[in-house]
Amino acid sequence: MAGAAAQGAGAPGGVGGALRRAWFPALLGIALTATVLFLTLPIVAIFVDSGPGRLLDALGDPSSRDALRLSLVTTTIAMAVVVVVGTPAAYLLATRRFRGRELVVTLVELPLVLPPAVAGIGLLAALGPRGLLGGALEDAGIRLVLETAGVVVALVFVSAPFFLRAAQTAFAAVDPRWHEASRTLGASEARTFVRIAVPAALPGLAAGLALAWGRALGEFGATLMFAGSFRGITQTVPLAIYDRFATDFDGALALSAVLVAVSAGLLLSVKLIARDALR
Repeated sequence: MAGAAAQGAGAPGGVGGALRRAWFPALLGIALTATVLFLTLPIVAIFVDSGPGRLLDALGDPSSRDALRLSLVTTTIAMAVVVVVGTPAAYLLATRRFRGRELVVTLVELPLVLPPAVAGIGLLAALGPRGLLGGALEDAGIRLVLETAGVVVALVFVSAPFFLRAAQTAFAAVDPRWHEASRTLGASEARTFVRIAVPAALPGLAAGLALAWGRALGEFGATLMFAGSFRGITQTVPLAIYDRFATDFDGALALSAVLVAVSAGLLLSVKLIARDALR
């Protein structure tokens, strides 16, 4: 009987086989658990250390309200620019094959890997008073450095690649037969883009917008170097948190919690709107 039990354990359907089949799913579960714990623990800690009273105090501080308002306004404007310009650009890159395309895609995605300080220096070198286009901008009466408009420019620069990359993937996944059917029925390419491609790619576009918006809300280095940190003009929430860090850690912690809550709310809203639009 013992031999039979041992034989059963070694059989493909026995205990040994079950253990061999179960180790990889268990490993996946452990990996996911470790990832979730590592990524959420710092966020949870912010809210644990920041009680409701501190959060209310942070929102009651005029400088915090100014920073939050400025962050919401500038990121909203930046996302509008990114979507309006980036959506057709991503569609072209996803549906066309031309010489130098890979180089163009690389240039578009390059800001993804640039350190924030390098992004700020690059913006100054290109658009600053002594930059490549500085003279032309001054002649046109456009000032960006140390201005709210400069914050928007910095946010667009660092966040646009996130949207463009997701949008390209979303448009590339649309069945080409849908485009062909639309064109066969007499629709122009512009109408096909608006009525077929964009609705079909909407989930991917929404995901890209959420990523870009989150990146814009958290932008720090490029904004500081290009636009500075002046209350009510260029001091966004990340800059206000840094300003408070050395002298008022509790205030910085509470403001961090507010930014996390606002970011989560915006990202969730974008995803829900996209989901409802597909129904």
